[in-house]
Amino acid sequence: MFFGVSGLQTFHVLISLVGIGTGLVVLFGMMGANRMSVLTAVFLATTLVTTLTGFMFTFNGFTPAIGVGIVSTLIMIVALVARYLRRMKGSWRGIYVVTAVASLYLNVFVLVVQLFLKVPPLHAYAPTGSEPPFAIVQGAVLLLFIAAGILALFRFRPTSVSQPATGLGTR
Repeated sequence: MFFGVSGLQTFHVLISLVGIGTGLVVLFGMMGANRMSVLTAVFLATTLVTTLTGFMFTFNGFTPAIGVGIVSTLIMIVALVARYLRRMKGSWRGIYVVTAVASLYLNVFVLVVQLFLKVPPLHAYAPTGSEPPFAIVQGAVLLLFIAAGILALFRFRPTSVSQPATGLGTR
């Protein structure tokens, strides 16, 4: 235990912050049509680990957090298939963008929930999480992600990395 927080909780929070940080960079990269393969791998891996470690905490029946974790896991599976198995070809590019942005959004959604639960000044504004300040912040975050996701969907057109040289037009 470190300051009353278990090693698993510390790991979960740290890996979540890495996932959010790299995810934001990847999102801006997608909006600029930049593939960012290494950061994308870090983002997807840390986001998946964050989601899966969330299931390792004490289970006291089905909660909204478990529901978000299940949805996030399903979205992550589709994102990984679209990115690595289908290599973002055809409609898989759009599927990848939507699922990657949704995965990042859910991670940020949980961050906002945790900030309102754990940071005293924020908690004072929304002690139950159903007050207007909490709803306004979550609504603003959702709108920002929708706008960024739409922009990324239209701008992210990665070129294929494995196009064989054909020799055509090389005279």
